[in-house]
Amino acid sequence: MPEPVQDAASVQITEVALARPGSNWELFTAFTSLAMQGFGSVIAVAQHELCVRRRWLTAQEFLELLGSAQVLPGPNVCNLSLMVGDRFFGWRGAFAALAGMMLLPMVMMLALAWVVALTPPATAAHDAVKGALWGITAVAGGQIIGTVLKLAAPLRQHPLGLPAAGALALGALLMMTWLRWPLIWVLMGLGVAACVWTYLVLRKKERTAS
Repeated sequence: MPEPVQDAASVQITEVALARPGSNWELFTAFTSLAMQGFGSVIAVAQHELCVRRRWLTAQEFLELLGSAQVLPGPNVCNLSLMVGDRFFGWRGAFAALAGMMLLPMVMMLALAWVVALTPPATAAHDAVKGALWGITAVAGGQIIGTVLKLAAPLRQHPLGLPAAGALALGALLMMTWLRWPLIWVLMGLGVAACVWTYLVLRKKERTAS
């Protein structure tokens, strides 16, 4: 009996999914490196680091974990690090990944706060520190836009289809930027509606297949 033919996309997904960290220490160092690259938007770096460079997750897996991290209370990048660490090494991996995400950035922020406190207001040194921080915000904005474009690619495989998924994403954007709804309202309103709609579509496909 001939073996089923796999397309290039499925082969690539299988290869990417095989890669995994070798230890909790590798998880810690990877998330430390990730955190130190994320000037204002760690999520922007996380997608490239975890999916492209280290090949621990496929783009679809990353998008699913990010969606869960967005819904759960707390910073989404911390939630993401906990879920990725737990995926490979259980609770020990979760704590290793979270420690890597938080430890060195916390030390650096405390040092920066100390430097800012030492520079008197209305001085050249104070203006230099403030200007550097403003520069980082511009870089963070560019990173977020780039990440959104990269994460849009897996939506082609969404059960609702690319047009419907794109419409939901646009609706969420308008709710937050134009209507200025709080994130919790968007998640509980449009997010719940999207979950129910996807569930009904998947059930319909199951009935059709059977």
